[in-house]
Amino acid sequence: MAYDATSLAKLVQEKQASPTELIAATIKKIDAQNPALNAVVHRRDAKVFAEALQPLTNGPFAGVPLLLKILGQALAGEPDTAGSPLLKDAVATQTDNFVAALQRAGFLIVGQTNAPEFGFKNITDPDLYGPTRNAWNRDYSPGGSSGGAASAVAADLVPLAAGNDGGGSIRIPASFSGLIGLKPTRGRVPVGPTAWRGWQGASINFALTRSMRDTATLLDALQTVQPAAPFQTPLNPTSFSTELHRPITKPLKIGYTTASPVGTPVSDDAVNAVMAAVVFLEAQGFQVTEAAPKTDGTALMKAYYLMNGGETAAMFADLEQALGRAVTKDDMQLTTWTIYQAGRLVTAADSSRSLAVWDAASYQADQFYDNYDLFLSPTTAFTAPTVDQELITPETMAKMAHVTDLNKQERLDLIWEFFERSLTLSPFTQQANLTGQPAISLPTYVADNGLPLGIEFTARKGHEAQLLQIGQLFEDHHQLKFLHPTEQL
Repeated sequence: MAYDATSLAKLVQEKQASPTELIAATIKKIDAQNPALNAVVHRRDAKVFAEALQPLTNGPFAGVPLLLKILGQALAGEPDTAGSPLLKDAVATQTDNFVAALQRAGFLIVGQTNAPEFGFKNITDPDLYGPTRNAWNRDYSPGGSSGGAASAVAADLVPLAAGNDGGGSIRIPASFSGLIGLKPTRGRVPVGPTAWRGWQGASINFALTRSMRDTATLLDALQTVQPAAPFQTPLNPTSFSTELHRPITKPLKIGYTTASPVGTPVSDDAVNAVMAAVVFLEAQGFQVTEAAPKTDGTALMKAYYLMNGGETAAMFADLEQALGRAVTKDDMQLTTWTIYQAGRLVTAADSSRSLAVWDAASYQADQFYDNYDLFLSPTTAFTAPTVDQELITPETMAKMAHVTDLNKQERLDLIWEFFERSLTLSPFTQQANLTGQPAISLPTYVADNGLPLGIEFTARKGHEAQLLQIGQLFEDHHQLKFLHPTEQL
């Protein structure tokens, strides 16, 4: 029987289970399943058992085991590798605000999950740790970059796991792994004190879950306003947990699309997942119309890649200073090297213009919500790829190996080229990162190949409550499909 985090916290509160018993059960599951999944790449068994013996916080998840992501979630004294061999010995010197908030919520941190090098991929296959496998079928990837977290939750190693999302890195693995994946509004869950501008605000920390009440309660625990943060969203005036169960009193207007925003193919499975949701929503009395924001998806993705290159070049400049030497192609995966070399030629003017494209798209997206309450699309265009699926052609790999021979535009074009197959798998998620809107992936569909595929709802900035309510509606009507259905106490 699988429990959500709320149920486990209730067992602890009612003294039906102790934190040490929950930790022991989690470690037993990791011992049994992780050798095949490779979801957990670092464990802190002795430390977490010691922490479980300490007085609990009064947080909503007191005593519940949790896994952090090895990328972008710093816990003092634990590895901080970002999935890179270059940082294989790096240890966090401080606990960031996001992880501290998880601890205040009562979670006991068991270890860290796998992620692709620096989070650049929508699959999880770092050279440092090796590939993670999908709990539904181990021949397939769980997605990325929060792939280790997704695999761990789908396999019920933990009831929820922390992740982050800079272009779909929570929602893509949620779709591929049959989970709930919320990306909150930009500024709702700032990290700090050193990572407030993660990918210029595109990257947001949250979690992968298996119940809507866990999602809402966690958002209540993590939402905050930090005065020093460059991106801020006002606190929700009422708790998300309260709003979760409020009935939807008006007939919502929902726009939907099954067309890729960058013109790439979309599978019949993805179309069927959306159309099944449309039928369900219409049966609930909602007005559902084929409509989408009038944004230029291709221009927006090119602006995204340009930002990513510039951010990567800045990151490696800092690393070179810390290492006291220049980094080389041998220090990183070829994908990372290519992004870095493109970013080295990006100018401040280029970056400024790319952010202007983001801002224009944000305005266009917001106008859409003058006429619609929610926007529905597939989360991913296809089900998960196999672990060994070729996502970059040998011809493109050869170009990447000689990226330094190319000029700036050729390097930027090469980024588009090597991401083409990956983007074809998941073209829908990036827009919400760049516009700053909240978006949620719901596990409503299982394809004929036995793999899940999610649908995504996006809302106006600050309107996570609407996403939670629509997710609860699907949950109440038994529309959500998990590998391990959750028993809720």
